[in-house]
Amino acid sequence: MQQSRRSNPYPFTWEIPLMLAVTVLLLLLLGAQTGRAAANLAAGSGVSFPPRDALLTSAPGILAGDASAGLPTNTGTAGRARRASPAAVRAWVAGTELVVLAVLGWAGRDIWLRWGPHRIHGMASKAQAQKLLGRRRLHRVRSIIRPDLYGKERP
Repeated sequence: MQQSRRSNPYPFTWEIPLMLAVTVLLLLLLGAQTGRAAANLAAGSGVSFPPRDALLTSAPGILAGDASAGLPTNTGTAGRARRASPAAVRAWVAGTELVVLAVLGWAGRDIWLRWGPHRIHGMASKAQAQKLLGRRRLHRVRSIIRPDLYGKERP
């Protein structure tokens, strides 16, 4: 009864999962672009990103190992000769995607612990209480805070 009065859950609809899915896909797409740019930088071609309109359409070429997919072609033959090899592009993209997935996992865990269904409502952590009240004050009022451990009627 008490729990039903206190909780006001947000109804589970399609907007939040769709927003999360689009965000993850966008970050993975940007990770592939960043991996290709890093591979080209390591090959000596410099960092270059495609224009906004080619950001999505160049992704299949990047995943196939094409280091110049979606990039402007005005670099001449010297710029194309220094592009990264397909194996290097795939390796850099895979490494970048692993970093993106690790950051997404860490952020997802953090979000789940902060706003998930098993979060602690209204309790400060030990470090937060020490920072706010100070160690001396906590020691002075310990019988009020934890009467089961420090109260006068302890067995």
